[in-house]
Amino acid sequence: MDIKVEEISALTKKITVTLPNETVQPKLDKAYEKLKKEVKLKGFRRGKVPRSIIVKHYKPQVEGETGEKLVQDNYFDAVEKEGIDPVTHPEIKEVNYNEDGSFTFVAEVDIRPEFDLGQYAGLEIEKDDILVTDEEIQLELESMQKRMAPLASAGDRPVQAEDIVVVDFQGYHEGNAMPQVKQDDYSVEVGSGNMGHEFEEKLVGMNKGEEKSHEVDFPENHPNPILKGKKIEFKVIVKDIKERVLAEIDDEFAKDAGEEFNTLDELKASINERLTKQREQREEGATTDRIMQKLLEIHEFEVPNRLVAFEIEQMIKQTEQQFEQAGMSLEAAGLSRETLAEQNAEVAAKRVRGDFILKKIAEKEEIKVQDEDMERGFQRIGDMYNMPVAQVKEFFKNRDDLLPFMNELLNEKILAFLREKSVFVKPAKETEEKQQEEKEEVAESADNADTSES
Repeated sequence: MDIKVEEISALTKKITVTLPNETVQPKLDKAYEKLKKEVKLKGFRRGKVPRSIIVKHYKPQVEGETGEKLVQDNYFDAVEKEGIDPVTHPEIKEVNYNEDGSFTFVAEVDIRPEFDLGQYAGLEIEKDDILVTDEEIQLELESMQKRMAPLASAGDRPVQAEDIVVVDFQGYHEGNAMPQVKQDDYSVEVGSGNMGHEFEEKLVGMNKGEEKSHEVDFPENHPNPILKGKKIEFKVIVKDIKERVLAEIDDEFAKDAGEEFNTLDELKASINERLTKQREQREEGATTDRIMQKLLEIHEFEVPNRLVAFEIEQMIKQTEQQFEQAGMSLEAAGLSRETLAEQNAEVAAKRVRGDFILKKIAEKEEIKVQDEDMERGFQRIGDMYNMPVAQVKEFFKNRDDLLPFMNELLNEKILAFLREKSVFVKPAKETEEKQQEEKEEVAESADNADTSES
């Protein structure tokens, strides 16, 4: 085996492998002999077809299949012999049978970037105190009050704030009806913002049975790609107007909220515990993000293009699946795979670089996925999807499914180690904007719960 290695870039190598005739010819002979026993051609008995005839009819097939096997059998030996550490599958650029009977293939591979591990333990990370205020608990109680309230007809009065209005609507853009912007018997809570504040405000004052048209300007940053940046004309028919009959928030209310509660104070304590846990989970995620950002700032190095391209492809597929689940396509949303690739390129590169950093930390600290980590991971998935652990394990029998799962568990373990080793400090200044943001999150959560209930 003759091996020639060329450096295309700092992270990409071109490997040219030439196998001698004495290695190649027996493989071809074996393939032709196998085919001779199986092939059936007119005028010849099975097994009696001359090799020259078989070569004439099947040479491309035999050389193609044999070439694939020669690459598979010799690629890993070649990279091991040259001390190359590929991080991606090889891209086979050329395969040639040469006049002297030898066989040559050319593989391009990306290699692991070399970098010095900087500081990773003892990072100073900002972390907010976990605090649930009485005001937030009261907002949650009012949200429960709405969810538990029965709906009653509002009578003949017009729509007002906090009503549940049943409507039919059709959206038009530049005079054309939009099939994706049409609903019948759709319940809108006026003031929730779920249909957009401008849409909901224009329902106020309408009467049951009334039909109106109004325009809504959707901003460029609107989350729905079909609506963002467009002026939509809505034709709306009010079919029913309902209002909630709210109960007093007292001990009896608490008893109705759950058998485990006897007093309002017990219900408040439960809400406090739940919101605290949610805040802790959210803060853990934010802390992890801050740790990764610090690591990325400390460790600057190039990453393999093929790994970045793979990460971009995974992100695009995830977006496509989200659109499919919503009954939409990229094209309907005015997007393309090329656009998404450009938008995701920077994030993908950071993800790849972050993964290299984490794996190098794992090597230095000897952090590995143990059997007990796997069991906890299986149990977590089982709890999430209400599946027996044995069924979860059956799903992960395939190596291609198991390896990404193990990688996820390893990264979680590394990040837990980094959180444990971090030095947490309070933010330099707890701004009013931050406090207001948390209040709005609680209020939004409450509104969403109301809407889903209605």
